[in-house]
Amino acid sequence: MLSQYMEEFEQEPFEVGEFIERLTWRTNNELQNTEDFSPVALHDTFIQTIKDLKILQEKQQSKCERLEESLRQEKETHAKKIAKLQERHQTAIDWFSQLDEKINSVAGKIMHLGEQLENVNTPRSRSVEAQKLLNFMAEFLAAGPVIVNDIFADAARLSEAADVIQKLYAISQDLPPGNFAESKRKIEKKYDEVERRLIEEFATAQKSEDIDRMKTLAQILSQFKGYTQCVDAYIEQSQMQPYSGKDIFIGIVPLCKHHYEIIQKVFANPQQVMSKFILNIYQLKLHQYAMTKLEDKKDEEKYLRTLYELYSRTLKLSTDLQVYMSTIDDDLLQKLTQQIFIKHLAGYTEMETKCLTAKCSSELEKFYASKKHQKTQTTKGFRRNMEVLIATRANINIAAIEDYGGETFLSEELAINMLQEAKASLKRCRLLSSEADLPSNAIRLNDILLRFLMHEHVDYALEVGLQAVPLAEGRIFPQLYFFDVVQKTNIIVHLLDKLCNTSVIPCVSNTPKYSDYVFKKRILMDQIETKLDQGLDRSISAVIGWVKVYLQYEQKKTDYKPETDVDTISSAACLQVVQSLQPVIVQIKKCVDGENLQNVLTEFGTRLHRVIYDHLQTMQFNTAGAMCAICDVNEYRKCIRDLDSPLVTQLFDILHALCNLLLVKPQNLQEVCTGDTLNYLDKSVVRQFIQLRTDFRIIKNTNYLKGIIE
Repeated sequence: MLSQYMEEFEQEPFEVGEFIERLTWRTNNELQNTEDFSPVALHDTFIQTIKDLKILQEKQQSKCERLEESLRQEKETHAKKIAKLQERHQTAIDWFSQLDEKINSVAGKIMHLGEQLENVNTPRSRSVEAQKLLNFMAEFLAAGPVIVNDIFADAARLSEAADVIQKLYAISQDLPPGNFAESKRKIEKKYDEVERRLIEEFATAQKSEDIDRMKTLAQILSQFKGYTQCVDAYIEQSQMQPYSGKDIFIGIVPLCKHHYEIIQKVFANPQQVMSKFILNIYQLKLHQYAMTKLEDKKDEEKYLRTLYELYSRTLKLSTDLQVYMSTIDDDLLQKLTQQIFIKHLAGYTEMETKCLTAKCSSELEKFYASKKHQKTQTTKGFRRNMEVLIATRANINIAAIEDYGGETFLSEELAINMLQEAKASLKRCRLLSSEADLPSNAIRLNDILLRFLMHEHVDYALEVGLQAVPLAEGRIFPQLYFFDVVQKTNIIVHLLDKLCNTSVIPCVSNTPKYSDYVFKKRILMDQIETKLDQGLDRSISAVIGWVKVYLQYEQKKTDYKPETDVDTISSAACLQVVQSLQPVIVQIKKCVDGENLQNVLTEFGTRLHRVIYDHLQTMQFNTAGAMCAICDVNEYRKCIRDLDSPLVTQLFDILHALCNLLLVKPQNLQEVCTGDTLNYLDKSVVRQFIQLRTDFRIIKNTNYLKGIIE
């Protein structure tokens, strides 16, 4: 049991309550043959378990004491070992200190000896060097041709020869010119020869990319007056191969990156060499490339695209190469770019405006040619007003309305083409114009766009559309195309606004030209709005005028005053009017948008209500006719629901309530007139409708109308 207890105690985590529960459970299982619970057996089990646990505790306590004693002895042993190690370590430190003192003493003596040797050797070395130079100088001072020394003839000793001739050249500069002119000439000749050989050797090393040899030769040549020739030779040879086929820009950045790493390793002044390297690219390679690409100005559009592409790619190239330039040359690349394109930028504005004008004009001409239409001077308002006046007074048309078969002469495709051309021009303008000229140039381009797109295209189409609107009060249902003109005009104006917001306003904002731009645009939009309003008004008048004339001629008196009982249905004239108006409402909702849509629908509904109201005022109604009138008004109410206008709905609800006055019994007139719908109306309006009843003369003198007709 003790081993079992140990297994349970060693479990993690150990719970006393669970241990007792398990002990109880085992005891009960052992007594499973007994039906009743035996507390005595459980008590005995607990007593025995307690005795076992005490025995186990004593064993564990004895084991702990033995382990503690073993640990104490081991601790003492290790402490003795550490003490011995510390003594040995201290001894090693003492020996190291003594050794360090001896090394310092020996080093001091060696340094002193070295200084003494150097003091003795330096004058000797200088003397040997001076002797060598004097020997070489003697050869150049001797009369006759110079005897070629081995040092100058041996290619392997070129570095040594360079050192000698450079020093001789420096000495010769201090010699008086009289007696030593010939000697100086010989030295200079040899100096140039060695310098040329060094440069040739440098070029050879460059071809094989021998960086160490190039660095050595560059250091030697840095003492020569032709050091710049070495740099020029390196640049010329590096840029000799084409950069990347026909497109020069692709290979420039990788080329500069590659040679920048070499220049840093080879030259003592890498920033200056790299600046000259890039300068050579701009002044020779890029300049020649740009001149070749831009020499043909016959195709102006292609020329402008090429100029924009070259200039933008050059600016990007300058940004990419700025990392290789020194801080002193921050604006050098910008100046080089301006030098390359200055001649082309000077005449850019005139060419851009000329090109945009030509493109817009060409687009317009192609559009009207595709329509087989010849633009003419549109008839202004005076003639139109005279036609309306004569038609109204004499009931005749003096001229037929030309509607061009429903052609609006507005093209979204044409507008998009013009806007794309203008967008491209404005994009080039933002890049190629100077900061001072940008607002003015942007305004000029915008004026060209407004001239061709809005004045010569949209405004002309509006004028033609206005003249094509049928005259009001015709007996034939009018063909209305002006709503399509409104729809296309709105689309074009939205496209124009989008372009202006993205391409024009950023060029002129925060400048004096912004107010000029806003003023011109407001004037233009006001003109467009005025003509749109005028056309919509004429179109609505044409439809409502037709309704008026149609009802006047087609609505029979017997519709509302039948002599015999008839089926209560809407009149044929009403049904025809409703059937004709529904497509018009659909067309208006399709072609007009925004706040204008609600205004147009409301105006349309109020005018329709006025015509129907006035038309009913011309009729007499008996009971069966009143039922027909109510059916007609209900048809009109169904029709105007699509207008979504609370005002118009209210007007027709009132008209319906007024028509009920024609139907109700005389004794109920007072109740209907004081209802929620008619109570606030002017009594004269109510009285006028009651007077339309055929029995009005009978009920006039009764009490049924008391308070209504008084």
